[in-house]
Amino acid sequence: MQIIRKSYQYLIDWKSSSNRKPLLIRGARQVGKTTLVRQFAVEFSNFVELNMEKEADRNIFERTDDTIKILDTIFLLNNVPQNNQPTLIFIDEIQDSPKAIHQLRYLYEEHPELFIIAAGSLLEFSLNKVPNFPVGRIDYLFLHPLNFDEFLGTVQNDKVLKVLNEIPVPDYAHEIILNLFHDYAIIGGMPEIVSHYAENKNIAALSGIYQQLWQSYKDDVEKYAKNNSERNIIRHIIETAPNEADRIKFEGFGNSNYRSREVGEAMRTLDLSRIIQLIYPSTSLTPPVIANYKKRPRLQFLDTGLLNQILAIQGELISLNDINTFYKGRIIQHLVGQQLISQNDQMSYKPYFWVREEKNASSEIDFIYQFQNYIIPIEIKSGKQGKLRSLHQFIERTNHPYAIRMLANTFSIERVKTPAGKPYILMNLPYYLGTKIPQYIEYLLDRYELISEKR
Repeated sequence: MQIIRKSYQYLIDWKSSSNRKPLLIRGARQVGKTTLVRQFAVEFSNFVELNMEKEADRNIFERTDDTIKILDTIFLLNNVPQNNQPTLIFIDEIQDSPKAIHQLRYLYEEHPELFIIAAGSLLEFSLNKVPNFPVGRIDYLFLHPLNFDEFLGTVQNDKVLKVLNEIPVPDYAHEIILNLFHDYAIIGGMPEIVSHYAENKNIAALSGIYQQLWQSYKDDVEKYAKNNSERNIIRHIIETAPNEADRIKFEGFGNSNYRSREVGEAMRTLDLSRIIQLIYPSTSLTPPVIANYKKRPRLQFLDTGLLNQILAIQGELISLNDINTFYKGRIIQHLVGQQLISQNDQMSYKPYFWVREEKNASSEIDFIYQFQNYIIPIEIKSGKQGKLRSLHQFIERTNHPYAIRMLANTFSIERVKTPAGKPYILMNLPYYLGTKIPQYIEYLLDRYELISEKR
């Protein structure tokens, strides 16, 4: 089953760019980096794939710094002709060879005719071992688990995907798309999982694959612990983190006796691996959004499907009509966060949530999104406007009248007021439009201006 990634178009554009640099694809293991490059290889006359986990391939870079000798060895060992035809060299698992990372700079400077892509996971642990890392001489692509659009493409719902791309999405398609999104919310976006589901349509048969993936992540991250003590703390965090329902404290995490500093260091190791990321709040009301690292963060797992499997809740999810009512809204909040992260493939991006914590009052908004000169609040909540207390607190303090609520209902835009009387525009988005939030914010701003001009 072929998986079509939105990043494929980026690779096409990269290939045709006159300012092309070596491309480093980053992301957690098993998100489809190698598969994406192998699919892209059909665009070239010649293709060479190296894997730095293999000693023979790694030694090509260890034995010499001469780029001509390196290339001669690569082409000879792989029986690939050196000619004027477009040639793609793919260096996989490059995190296992700091010297190969270092050589990307010189391959770019001395052999600009070549197309070079490298890929790696846990790269953050390797980059500090690279002397004179080639900053400015490398392009980046960040790959994530499949988002909902890519899920639809993989399960061959191209007609639904076409309708999903209409702004606004038509009401007649709402129930169909919502049901498919429900499947995606249960399964998640790990490519191997989605591919198996697309072929067999059997969720129960996926359990073993989930377990193997999760175990491989746990084994991987432990390798990067500084000592046995940190390794034990990482194990504890991975085992207990899925059961944390809301914002976390480092001190005594998971009913342990571990101190804040110990847990914090282990958490940052997991964060670098992208398996479990720390999502921090902000108190910003106007750009830029600034994280407040003194306040308690939330946890964001690599993939919602993996989280569902670890919590053993997939069976319960299947029978639900509105997943916002389940697990205190944690699963849908997590999934919207995953969709927001997936929209940024040129930079390492994390979403933020908003808090206002005062002596006798507190407010919290699920997400905030910076768009142009605005910070847009995003609440994930069913019910009437009267229950949007935190959102009202934000609107009454910020410099614009725009807000988003995500729920199971159809798309709509309402003119409403806060309890203090400030008018604002509330855009109701179905959950499945998490991948389209930037486009819908632009639609909201344009429509509001048009409405204002007519009034």
